[in-house]
Amino acid sequence: MGIRAVPVVELDFTDCEIPADRLLGGKTGIGFKQAMMTLDRARPGVAAQGVGLAQGAMEYASIYANRRRQFGQPIGSFQMIQGMLADMSARVEAARYLVYAAARNIDDNASNVSKLAAEAKLFATDTAMQVTTDAVQIFGGYGFMKDYPIEKYMRDAKITQIYEGTNQVQRMVISRAVLKEARELDGLGDYIPVEVQKNVDPAEVS
Repeated sequence: MGIRAVPVVELDFTDCEIPADRLLGGKTGIGFKQAMMTLDRARPGVAAQGVGLAQGAMEYASIYANRRRQFGQPIGSFQMIQGMLADMSARVEAARYLVYAAARNIDDNASNVSKLAAEAKLFATDTAMQVTTDAVQIFGGYGFMKDYPIEKYMRDAKITQIYEGTNQVQRMVISRAVLKEARELDGLGDYIPVEVQKNVDPAEVS
């Protein structure tokens, strides 16, 4: 469908023995932790890919909106097109700064790396899919054809929502972090009615 120039293969490690001196991390039993740490650092990279796709699609659609004429005027003069471009621009900028924040947290070895990496990946790649879809819409029928490369932007954007953990997984990571942060907020319970607190099962929020 997309990223057709990328070679994708399946690796089979059945009965594959690894010499002790080739063991990542230096000891057994920490593979899952190592994998999670790798994902925390890879997800902002995928998010950056999403930002690039969205930026490119937005720029291409903006140029087209200035040049394509209907009813004697550029389609960029129509409010519906302007509204789409405005939303595209706002989403791209927001995604870009979220990616920067996630990268900075990794460099600083911050405590909330997992949460922010997941947020960057989720928002930037959803933005890529939305912006490229809107760009195709601005191109109209041409957007669905290979005469222009805008359809490729849309095809390439989809995979960013899938690899390095699907965006459904990112939502799980984020929500767990948010709930954990809430449990650490002192005095929050003072603002929750007593009758509500009595009906809360501690096991459900632990």
